[in-house]
Amino acid sequence: MNAQVAAPATQAPSPQPATRPKMLVLAAVIGVLVLAGAIYVFVPSYFEEETDDAYVEAHIQSVIPKVPAYAAHLYIDDNSRVHAGDLLLQLDPRDYETQVAVSQADVAAAEGRLKEARDEGEVATTAVHQRQADLEVAQAHESLADITLKRLRSVTDVRAVSTQRVDDATAQRQATQAEVLADQVAIQAAQAQLVLARSHIVTAQATVLQAKTHLAQAQLNLSYTRIYADRDATVANKLVEPGNFVQPGQLLFVLVPDAPYVVANYRETQVTRMRPGQKVLVRVDAFPKRYLHGHVDSLQPGTGSRFALLPPQNATGNFIKVVQRVPVKIVFDEQPEILRRISPGMSVETEVFFGQHPHWLGLFE
Repeated sequence: MNAQVAAPATQAPSPQPATRPKMLVLAAVIGVLVLAGAIYVFVPSYFEEETDDAYVEAHIQSVIPKVPAYAAHLYIDDNSRVHAGDLLLQLDPRDYETQVAVSQADVAAAEGRLKEARDEGEVATTAVHQRQADLEVAQAHESLADITLKRLRSVTDVRAVSTQRVDDATAQRQATQAEVLADQVAIQAAQAQLVLARSHIVTAQATVLQAKTHLAQAQLNLSYTRIYADRDATVANKLVEPGNFVQPGQLLFVLVPDAPYVVANYRETQVTRMRPGQKVLVRVDAFPKRYLHGHVDSLQPGTGSRFALLPPQNATGNFIKVVQRVPVKIVFDEQPEILRRISPGMSVETEVFFGQHPHWLGLFE
């Protein structure tokens, strides 16, 4: 009876051969999974580079007034669409209209003074010409008196020419000499007056130019009271309301254009084969099921940390190497309606392709 009970105990290990195929299958599955994981992790780097450290950017325009004034009329609202040439804000123009009127009056007065100076110049020129003519007449009289005196003195017969006539001729010559001298002095005075008149003309011309410059500045300041949009964009961050007093340098609102782009911060080890023009797939986190196409526009000539407010200083005793990131600008190749819903600051994921790649690779396929 004991032998019959012990016999089943010796036959218990018989199921062992059935577990070996299962272990082989399990090992094969694990090996395939490991191989597939290795391929999925390492093979795509030969065809593409991807990152989730990327954000939407745009050339945002800050609208800032150039002149101080009260906001009279506001033609925009929060997040409103505007087009190039639209009037956005009207500042109170009355003070600047007055400045324009005053400047116009100054220009008219300066032009009047210039005309007076030119008239004085013409009068001074005429006076110089008159004095020169008087000098020529006096010189002719002097020449005639000198000839007469010489003729009288050349007569040998004393009875033919009286002493009175000689004395009269001598006095006449002296008088004409005095007239010549007086006319010469008068010419000098007239020429000095002409020089002064010409300097008045130059001064008046400068005054006119200055007045016109002030008028142009006043007109320019008046034009600054009307703020227009220079592009199609969307209003954001509106900080002004009608009746507010605004000053130069004060931010009123910003204009976000309809042409966003992406700045992707790739590790420096990922940009080795990256070149402008390479294709890019972009997925915006806000629209995870929508894939956008673009291309690499440019790579920043420097890492992000190099242009930080406080650049790193590695010339120290302790140094820890940190992989730097290089900003890569990515431009969209298409302009679908969804781009208008993409705002600066949104997070995106980008994938740059170096060449033709298998369709099963990539995060966005």
